[in-house]
Amino acid sequence: MERSNHTATDFILLGFTTDPVVQLVLFVVFLCVYSVTVAGNTTLMVLICNDSRLHTPMYFFIGNLSFLDLWYSSVYTPKILVTCTSKDKSISFAGCVAQFFFSGGLGYSECYLLAVMAYDRYMAISKPLIYSQAMPIWLCAFLVATSYLGGFINCSIITKRLFNMTFCNDNVIDDFFCDLLPLVKLACGRKDDYQALMYFLLASNVITPAMLILASYLFIITTILKIRSTQGRLKAFSTCSSHLLSVTLYYGSILYIYSRPRSSYSSDTDKIVSTFYTVLFPMLNPMIYSLRNKDVKEALNKLLK
Repeated sequence: MERSNHTATDFILLGFTTDPVVQLVLFVVFLCVYSVTVAGNTTLMVLICNDSRLHTPMYFFIGNLSFLDLWYSSVYTPKILVTCTSKDKSISFAGCVAQFFFSGGLGYSECYLLAVMAYDRYMAISKPLIYSQAMPIWLCAFLVATSYLGGFINCSIITKRLFNMTFCNDNVIDDFFCDLLPLVKLACGRKDDYQALMYFLLASNVITPAMLILASYLFIITTILKIRSTQGRLKAFSTCSSHLLSVTLYYGSILYIYSRPRSSYSSDTDKIVSTFYTVLFPMLNPMIYSLRNKDVKEALNKLLK
């Protein structure tokens, strides 16, 4: 089927299974996960806006991370819930393009935002006395805006190149959303554009932010080693442990999906890994940044009272 026909034809999302009983179970699971995601991220944003003690650069970035996670999950989960309960598994060509664009833009923005948060942790640990002066609100807003801008500009380039490729064979996407690898499998003709897309995606949206995060943590470790007391070292490390866990989970799953050779592509395995960073990770982030955070717990108790 040529691309010109695809523009007037729906794609078919296979999802996870065709078993109606399993689909019902998955519907309940995804509905619960999505409800917790919306409640957790919304609550964290409200707490950060409501409590003056949380009006610091670190919580400003955490609030924006919650905002990204809320919308990132909303790009995928409603469509997953529909496909689990409906016999109609189709998604229009325009809908597929829109889902790919917004999911990519939000996901790449999160990569950049995590790098910005690593720099923020470096400033907080290395320059604690002048931290508020070194990270003024205008600089924080500029860094967040740059993260969004970089993510969506890169995704615009990738989306344009991907959907300019010629699609052939059938229109069945062996996944639960419009992702790069399943769509490339439907493409015919030269695969040079695929390699260019992968190199561009990895270099600009994953490798570069990851290198910035690595550099920030090298400086953080150097600073922590200079602290004489063990208690001081543990306190300094605890301020960035949540971010480090978040980075490990998010980047680990993305690198697993996109850094492997095409010969090792497995749709079933990739569906499970993709579910982690598209659906589960946005639910885990509020827990990671709040369960061990004394300030957030106090702000929640204050709000409830």
